[in-house]
Amino acid sequence: MTAKSPHAPIEELVSVRDWLRYAVTSMTRAGLSYGHGTTNAVDEAAYLILATLDLPIDDINPWLDCRLTLAERESIDAVIAKRIETRKPAAYITNSAYIQGHKFYVDERVIVPRSFIGELLVQDQLAAIVPDPLAVQRVLDLCTGSGCLAILAAEAFPNARVDASDISADALAVAKRNIDAYGLDKRVRLFKADLFEGLPAATYDLIISNPPYVTAEAVAAFPPEYQAEPTLAHLGGEDGMDLVRKILDGAPDRLSPAGSLIVEIGAGQDALEASRPGLPFLWLDSETSQGEVFALLANDLK
Repeated sequence: MTAKSPHAPIEELVSVRDWLRYAVTSMTRAGLSYGHGTTNAVDEAAYLILATLDLPIDDINPWLDCRLTLAERESIDAVIAKRIETRKPAAYITNSAYIQGHKFYVDERVIVPRSFIGELLVQDQLAAIVPDPLAVQRVLDLCTGSGCLAILAAEAFPNARVDASDISADALAVAKRNIDAYGLDKRVRLFKADLFEGLPAATYDLIISNPPYVTAEAVAAFPPEYQAEPTLAHLGGEDGMDLVRKILDGAPDRLSPAGSLIVEIGAGQDALEASRPGLPFLWLDSETSQGEVFALLANDLK
């Protein structure tokens, strides 16, 4: 059953603080699920309010005591009601998602960006395996979705040309919009491809991928927020590692001799290591993840 949004007493809620409290209460009572940029009702409500008011999304505190016009209150009420009634992720309602301060356009054609690889690219340019970012000449982003990782890679490795691919034509349309918005259309090329099949003949200094890695059982149990995303972007087979293993099989022919492979796999570490016991996986932990992103060198794969 779809949760019903209570009618907001617009005349009584006059400040940002009032609307934050109201939104948190309403969203909590509706039993919403989170995980698309926020993890709780307070942060999600703050994001929706700030985005609706075109304010910086990093901190609501400076604005809490600001009074709102009637039109602003009506807009916030509509957004909160839409979040509750549709159970769509907030990013689809605002058509925007953020990774490390970088804003990307998103809609229902792509999964909401939330990759830990993006965090690593921005924070240290994958320093654990890429000692000299300026030496990286060619990068491949498999399963690019919204194009966010291709864009962050282009920024992290300023001398590199980036190829980005996806099996979904809809996703590639969204990726093009983001690449154009960042002015990277001359450095980032898009390809419709099934992993490596359909790509031009080339080898890469770095291959990155945030592929579908959710188990079939988990996908079947998704709450509405996750069901709103393309199933194709989540489903990774019985143990979640079907596409990851295909990437491992195809990567050796696509990596330069000193190249590296970086893949995000969610909670699949045990399943992957059990299926490929001979590979020396290096796990790249970040501030918000542990054991969810691995690295392998070209020599490791051969």
